[in-house]
Amino acid sequence: MAIRLSTGTRTGMANSAGLKEQFEGGFIGVYSGGQPVNADAAETGVLLVTVSTTSGTGAADGIGFGTAAAGQLPKSAPVWSGVVGVAGVAGYFRMWDANKTTGSNGTALRIDGNVGVSGSDMVLSNTTLVAGATLTIDQGTFEEPAS
Repeated sequence: MAIRLSTGTRTGMANSAGLKEQFEGGFIGVYSGGQPVNADAAETGVLLVTVSTTSGTGAADGIGFGTAAAGQLPKSAPVWSGVVGVAGVAGYFRMWDANKTTGSNGTALRIDGNVGVSGSDMVLSNTTLVAGATLTIDQGTFEEPAS
């Protein structure tokens, strides 16, 4: 697994802004190809789909989170989904805050992780995404390590 936190995200956590505060109302982009060297680097590959709570169609569109317990932050009840804009094989994801700052940036709030069908940071039933299909994320939990 290869979760990578941007400098902005790590700085926010050091200044008492948790993941929920930083990423509530944000978005998740799923890209083809390999993960950038770090979460401050510009995106690589092709953006296949952007995930939110209304597939990009509502006013209150960003992702949401439930109540944290025992070091775990679950996704909220509304389905997280997006309509695939470009067909391709998912390789990694990038989660942005509500500002969705792209490109190389040392202060943007972002988390990157790899995508696969098992043993990955984001597990999909199939990493081959078809244009026009809806990608749905039914379950999700971020876990803060104990040490």
